Amino acid sequence: MGGGADTDRRLMARALALAARGLETTTPNPRVGCVVARDGVVIGEGFHARAGEAHAEVAALDDARARGHDPAGATLYVTLEPCNHTGRTPPCTDAVIAARIARVVVAMADPNPAAAHGAERLRGAGIATEIGLREDEARELNLGFVSRVTRGRPWVRMKAAISLDGRTGLVSGESKWITGDEARADGHRWRARACAILTGIGTVRSDDPELTVRAVPTTRQPLRVVVDRHAETPAGAKLLAGGPTLVVTAGPRNASWPATVEALALPDDAGRVDLDALLQALAHRGVNELHVEAGAGLNGALLRAGLVDELLVYLAPRLLGDPARGVADFGAGLQKLADGVALRFHDVARVGDDLRVIARVERKD
Repeated sequence: MGGGADTDRRLMARALALAARGLETTTPNPRVGCVVARDGVVIGEGFHARAGEAHAEVAALDDARARGHDPAGATLYVTLEPCNHTGRTPPCTDAVIAARIARVVVAMADPNPAAAHGAERLRGAGIATEIGLREDEARELNLGFVSRVTRGRPWVRMKAAISLDGRTGLVSGESKWITGDEARADGHRWRARACAILTGIGTVRSDDPELTVRAVPTTRQPLRVVVDRHAETPAGAKLLAGGPTLVVTAGPRNASWPATVEALALPDDAGRVDLDALLQALAHRGVNELHVEAGAGLNGALLRAGLVDELLVYLAPRLLGDPARGVADFGAGLQKLADGVALRFHDVARVGDDLRVIARVERKD
């Protein structure tokens, strides 16, 4: 039935690897993996692939039976506390109890109040249940889901490709390509895992981006979102062609836009787009991770408003000098270094000839 600490960590690592298979597809649900084992030997495994399909626990139990194993008396390792409510599928706690599992090891508690208390239910049914093994790794897989259900907004990841002196392009607007092929493909992998990609009207005008996942295989295209205060996005813009697109304005819709374009007016008191309200609206639509690829104006506005959680920066080994464009426009500029956006390096890796830096915004609260 059981296993030592090393066995538990090994099998939870496998469950986490399974959860990662749903990285691009589970939205708006969390990414969850599960392993069923007896005496440290895997007899079934599964992961949640997409909303409406079997949850990881059910998939793993079904896999065990398909392999000819009765899961009764086995240990179940799962990266998220089994749900205890009926949504599109029945509660996973019911399936675990019915399978007569003897022990459940959980990486992290479910932050969603609607689905929580699964561990309590399992313990009430006499199943030994433990929570907290490799919790940090499980949380990393579901930063967006946790953000949406606890803060009411997505996890916001701002992407930029810059020179060694922090420039995103020349003052003329030329910016293709600062980084190499490997870094650009890696950027598309981060696009693929996001639920939505956000840009601004300035970028639409200067670059006419598609904002699609192209450099890597994918089965899903994220929602494309444009912040466009005066509804000036051209009807022929590439990102309006095919696929879901949401244009967020501070006033009326542009009558020339195709019928496939959804317009949402979210004006603030100053007649600009209310960015905080936009994030809340995206969360309401089930957006867990928001990937921002915008210019200095929108980047600066999001950072000044405290709405960015993480920066994904590709650093190229070249210098562009002055004048050239920066990552974020803070208006009149900062008067004190202490007023800058404080970051904490989370990860640094080499990608081709470039460096990929992931930095998290340090919160003051």
